[in-house]
Amino acid sequence: MRETGRMRLFAAVLPPDAAVAELAARVEALRTLPGADGLRWTEREGWHFTLAFYGEVAEEVLPELHTRLARAAHRHRAHELRLAGGGRFDDRVVWVGVDGDSEALRRLADSAEAGGRRAGVPMDRHRPYHPHLTIARARSSRHRSATSLVPYVDGLTDFAGREWTVGRLCLVRSHPPAPGVPGRQPRYEVVAAWPLGH
Repeated sequence: MRETGRMRLFAAVLPPDAAVAELAARVEALRTLPGADGLRWTEREGWHFTLAFYGEVAEEVLPELHTRLARAAHRHRAHELRLAGGGRFDDRVVWVGVDGDSEALRRLADSAEAGGRRAGVPMDRHRPYHPHLTIARARSSRHRSATSLVPYVDGLTDFAGREWTVGRLCLVRSHPPAPGVPGRQPRYEVVAAWPLGH
């Protein structure tokens, strides 16, 4: 099947398998809570920290975007993080946060956003970066009540995973799920990655 010439892309940091496994064990416990079936739980294969969202990017922009992201990665050193704690965005999303050098992650996100803009990707207005890994979303407005997500956030309060090193910046393609198939989620594909500080 021929590509359309556009790709849905974002820059991201991917936690290593060991960190993902620790979080998966906690998420399994959260999924036993009452009302958990009212949420759409993200799949562990797709867990990531978005640094900058580029949306639909034309193929001709890719070489410049690669160049800009390679430069961004070169300017930032590897740094330590751990998955820890959690929170919610209103009554819509449950997320896991980070401990460690989150300031270094913020600076990397700013560079990834600036790189996209300089490569010619139309970017939304800059917002302060808030590192988070989404684990669940409300399925519909029927399940949206500000209190309904509180037990899941409470269940993450004492969560602290092992420390790991953020060592690369990834460019990820999002393949949307097939329409009309309930429960299907986007599939993510790393199309390029650059080591930090090299």
